[in-house]
Amino acid sequence: MASHQSALKRIRSNDKKRVLNRYQHKTTRNAIKAIRLATDKAEATAKLSSVFSMIDRLAKKNVIHNNKASNIKSKLSKFVATL
Repeated sequence: MASHQSALKRIRSNDKKRVLNRYQHKTTRNAIKAIRLATDKAEATAKLSSVFSMIDRLAKKNVIHNNKASNIKSKLSKFVATL
């Protein structure tokens, strides 16, 4: 167990960040799944910009890697284009 005040504070802040990161990552994955299950091109295109911004936010906060964010965005845009 940590004995310094700064170490205890770091543990608390890491727990808060972990919960928030998990929530945002799961929300983004659900939004991606909703696009993949969409059958209407107009509906998928409407959701695409909001999902792109969610993915960019995760990459900016280092929850996911920048290259993974680019790969996801590329695959989603290809998928929507083929609808």
